[in-house]
Formats: sequence, C-alpha cells, structure tokens
Amino acid sequence: MQSTSPSNQRPNATLALFCKVVDNYGDIGICWRLARQLEQEHGIGVTLWVDDLRSFQRICPEVAIDSETQQIANVTVRHWKNQDGAFAASDVADIVIEFFACDIPPAYIVAMAQRSPQPVWLNLEGLSAEEWVEGCHTLSSPHPQMSLTKYFFFPGFTGKTGGLLLESALLQQREAFQQDPAAMAAFLEQFGVTPTEFASLKVSLFCYPEAPAAALFEAWQHSNAAITCLVPEGVAASAVEAFLGRAAIAGTSATRGALTVRVLPFIPQPDYDKLLWACDLNFVRGEDSFVRAQWAAKPFIWHIYPQDKDLHHVKLNAFLSRYSAKTDSLVALSLAWNAAADESADFAEIWPSFKADMPKIATMSTDWQHQVLANGDLASNLLKFAETVR
Repeated sequence: MQSTSPSNQRPNATLALFCKVVDNYGDIGICWRLARQLEQEHGIGVTLWVDDLRSFQRICPEVAIDSETQQIANVTVRHWKNQDGAFAASDVADIVIEFFACDIPPAYIVAMAQRSPQPVWLNLEGLSAEEWVEGCHTLSSPHPQMSLTKYFFFPGFTGKTGGLLLESALLQQREAFQQDPAAMAAFLEQFGVTPTEFASLKVSLFCYPEAPAAALFEAWQHSNAAITCLVPEGVAASAVEAFLGRAAIAGTSATRGALTVRVLPFIPQPDYDKLLWACDLNFVRGEDSFVRAQWAAKPFIWHIYPQDKDLHHVKLNAFLSRYSAKTDSLVALSLAWNAAADESADFAEIWPSFKADMPKIATMSTDWQHQVLANGDLASNLLKFAETVR
C-alpha cells in the first residue's frame, strides 16, 4: 500500500503556489489538494495565491470570497487580484511554484532574485501521457535578465515524471468506505438517492459543455438495466434540463425509461472523492477529477479539456494507449465522448459493449493503479527534486 515518508525539508520551510483559475474548478482543485498535502504531510508553510475565490469556494465552502488573506486548513490563502504590488526579499518563500505557466507578479520575481538564498522556482505543468513529457521533466530555464533559474516539473504516469497527486491515507480511506455498503448508501442518501437507485448502476457525470450528454442519456433510457446518473448543478446543463423538463437545480430529479438523473450541489473535495468511490462508473473531466477517478479504482471515462486544432485528441489517445490495454469498448466510448472518433458515434451501439466490459475494466483499473503507485506521489517527488537544486 502507498505510504508517504516525511519530507527532508528543513523545519518551517515555506512555499508559495500561484494559481490562475482557467478550467473553472480543475486548476484550483489541483492546487488546493497539493497545498493541503504539503502542509499536512510535509510540514511546509504554504501560501496559496488564487485569482478566482468564487470558483475556489465551490469546492471549499470555507473560502470567504471577499477576504484578501485567510487561513484555511493551516494554509494561507491570498487573493491574487492583479500583477501589481510591492514585494521584498523577505516576502519570498523557499519554494515558488507557478501552476501551468501562469505569470506571477513581476515585482515578486524581482524579490526572488534579491533573496538570499534564492528560492527554488518551479513551473508545475499540466498532466499528459505524451512521451515528450519525460524529456522535458525537470528541465531548467534561466531567466533572460536576472540570475534566476526556473525548472519545469511535469506530473505523469511513468517513473521519468513527477507522478500523480496522492495523499498518504487516501487509498486506505477509499478501501474502508467501499467495503461498507451502508456507509456508501448513507452518503448517497443525503442527495436523495433511494435504495432502489442505490441498487442500480450508479454513474457520476462531470464534463465540459461540449460533451454529447443528450445522446448518451438517450442510449441510457433504453438500457436493459436501471441507471442512476448523478450530475453536479451546472454541468451538462442543456442536456440535463431537457431531460428533467425544468431548471436543473440541486435536488431535482426525473426518470425516463431506465434512466434516472439527479442533480447534486457542488460538494467539497473529500465528498467528491466519496462520490467517485460510491459510483460504479465515473465520467470525469480536466485533470483533478481525472486523477481522482484513477484512485477510485472504478471504470471511468475522461472528458479532456478542449484545445484548438483538436490537440486534446492527441493527449487523449496518448493516455488511452497507456491505459486501455486494448479494451475496444473503452476506447470507443472515450473517443465518442470527446468527439474524437473517425465516424459519427452511436451510443446505443457503444454502450452495451462497454457495460459488458465493465468488470474487466474495473480489474484493469486496479492493475493500472499499482503501476502508477510505483512512481511515487507528486508532492513527495516535487520536494525531493527541490532539495537537489537548492
């Protein structure tokens, strides 16, 4: 079982993590998990700079959206309003992380150059299964004007990358929860899931607006077994509202044919993990929920963040080539869900094959989990690397 050993960081080490929220909840979801783990498991004093506190509040209700500085779970949260501001060398943390190439305030960079010793400066990149990531992981980039060096740190799926975010106790918590059907039923009951629905095929749905949810709903209505779809408020809004026949607000539900759709409120990250653990199949999007679905050890379908010229399809196929182990139905549903198939997708044909393969896919998910666990966890790997370049 995965365990995280204490970091070799010196006592009271500090870290600043800058996050620009682009993907609504995915960016801040990753950064918030990382910040908490660094503080709780490694004793790092973390300051999390966030530009969008409202999105942050959706996954962390403790956030006060009108506060410039606040303490949440022993992490200092700062509202990153703009690129202005004055900073002294004493304001700079031991480790400075910019998430996904966001531009941190110029005055902060100047203060970094003035600090002695200078901080470790990392650009934490987005997750990809593409092979080129291995060659770019930990590469250095000297600043063109100042005596500063930035290092690129890539999460990933092999030992030549930084690994995936994983708290030390997460897998034990998941196993305990999944081995307690009463606990899972009680958790879902708070969202209105009935005993009959709990006994059905339970699917969580989290996707971008481009996902063909209406077509999938149509196929599910004609399934030969009951399906309960749990979708957060505001997700796949057009398809959900059309199915419900009314506004898709939290607490509403409807049943048509074999399909029941229930609208859930946005829930804190720990509860979202439980939702993934309690469902039989998870549709996830972006990066944060994508990684959490892998730790859930359940079948999942990834909706990748859309990019110009369909570059996201390259990333999707790179992951599927590592993960799918030639499970044709998984590949077919993944490509159809991301509009990456060579021909028009027919979910009525794809879904029965995928459903029949779900037991095999669940076993494959567990095997995959063991494979990526061997690479270590992202937070520990990041701190170990920081020690080597300090």
